[in-house]
Amino acid sequence: MKRFFLLLTIALRMQAAFAQDLETIFERTKGAETPTYEQGMAYFRQLDQQFPQVQMRTMGLTDAGEPLHLLVISKDKNFDLVQQRKKGKAIFLIDNAIHPGEPDGVDACQMLLRNLLTSKDGLQLPDNVVLCVIPFYNIDGALNRNSTSRVNQNGPNSYGFRANGQNYDLNRDFVKADSRNAMAFAELFHLVDPDVFVDTHVSNGADYQHVMTLIATQHSKLGGGLGPFLHTKMEPYLYEQMKTKGYPMTPYVTNFGPNVTKEGFSGFIDYPRYSTGFAAMFQTLGFMPETHMLKSYEQRVKSTYALLKIYLEFTVTNAQEIMRLRKADREAVRTQQEFPLAWKKDESRSRPIEFLGYEHGYKPSDVSGQPRLYYDRSKPFQMSVPYYDYFVPTLTVKKPKAYLIPQAWWPVIERLKANHVVMKRLDQDTTLSVEAYRIESYQTSPRPYEGHYPHSDVKVSTHTQTIHFRKGDYYVECNQDKNRYLVETLEPTSPEGFFAWNFFDSILQQKEGFSDYVFEDLAAEFLRSHPEARQKLEEKRAQDPAFAKNGRAQLDFVHKLSPYYEPEHMRYPVFRIL
Repeated sequence: MKRFFLLLTIALRMQAAFAQDLETIFERTKGAETPTYEQGMAYFRQLDQQFPQVQMRTMGLTDAGEPLHLLVISKDKNFDLVQQRKKGKAIFLIDNAIHPGEPDGVDACQMLLRNLLTSKDGLQLPDNVVLCVIPFYNIDGALNRNSTSRVNQNGPNSYGFRANGQNYDLNRDFVKADSRNAMAFAELFHLVDPDVFVDTHVSNGADYQHVMTLIATQHSKLGGGLGPFLHTKMEPYLYEQMKTKGYPMTPYVTNFGPNVTKEGFSGFIDYPRYSTGFAAMFQTLGFMPETHMLKSYEQRVKSTYALLKIYLEFTVTNAQEIMRLRKADREAVRTQQEFPLAWKKDESRSRPIEFLGYEHGYKPSDVSGQPRLYYDRSKPFQMSVPYYDYFVPTLTVKKPKAYLIPQAWWPVIERLKANHVVMKRLDQDTTLSVEAYRIESYQTSPRPYEGHYPHSDVKVSTHTQTIHFRKGDYYVECNQDKNRYLVETLEPTSPEGFFAWNFFDSILQQKEGFSDYVFEDLAAEFLRSHPEARQKLEEKRAQDPAFAKNGRAQLDFVHKLSPYYEPEHMRYPVFRIL
């Protein structure tokens, strides 16, 4: 009997030590601290070492020179994601610390994984869902530790920096993929192929009572069967369950001004620069939960933990329906003929939501003496406000049979490959009749944005041309489940396309010109032998008096009509086969 009690005592002490071993820094400091990158990874490695249901994988390099990591948590210890999908298991991916100054998801995931693995807090590892976690996406920013850059945020005591090592905001980099982080993420994303994807954040903006706000993939833009499912079934469940957990949730407040309750607010157009917009191109249900920056760090992490539990519960319950809808939508994308490129809010449709705010007012600023906005937390209110969460397309394009991309444009080719686009290379030099775009006009941002001066309001003309392609150029058929990605990135009028992100700017500069005195005689001879060109010149002179007085402009006009003008100038170098 004494031996039994001795062994029992030892076992209990070992169990207590084991439990203490898995206490997080967040818990140990009562919600004051979040782990450094090294401390956080040590904790996740400990889970990998102690539990056979966990596998930590090393993925591609980031700009920090450190690899991206992926935790795979599988009850049956099978970490082959392709096999698990064939078995009918859904996959749920969580991404943390894309903005390391917003580390709520890191701490919430540590507690969630521990409790799933140790059967605490009513949690059990699910049979039909494989959970995947990116512990720290922006490793560079996590290593750039400070306690001052998030001046609007209430805790933790220290944290990482928003931008990565190249000073990119990685939640503006998914489609353009300037960073190694984004290229590594693309490979990871297509390996995991998540059914549900959550990217954890903290908000900025107005003050209100809600601890948690939510950006979901915009359901109109997601479309197919998944869009209505998200809008009518999944989102209502998330809001309902968060309310029962004591965290009534609101959609992300895009209006940062004080009149949000008067005017209502609209859903967020998550273009593919953002994580949820990127996920939508591949028929994944994507979410960006945004805790409110002015709530205590303890509240924020606990609300994130609660929401992650709810996501997992919903995915477990609805796994088969989600996978069925994704499969159907992917098959539909293969044969879909028209694709929307740009969207706007539908002003005619809104629904009421309950918003929990604070009264606001103005008082003299201690800094400037001018009126400044403040919120009065002693005067909370609840108000029904209109929420505009329907969007309509403003620009659509018909897909071609295939795109042809000369191999010289390798930065674009690299991004297509990273996103698992199926491509063939021409096995010999080939001359083909194709539809070619000419860039007629565009606007360029006067200020830099995330390393670019993006183009907008792009106008093009189309022309059937015979183009000589070289052996090794890329033929990309539009009969695949990546069609949406292809069209949204390769069409020059797309607000998120590679042209908009400056990947083709070299075509906008003319490389060869002429000396006036030399071209005068050639131009005159050209006009004598081409009366249709002379007619165009005369019409232009008649319509434009300033042009009629400008000899250089008239020479340039004739040059552009002549064979001496380089065809590559302003010709978009991605060609369409119809």
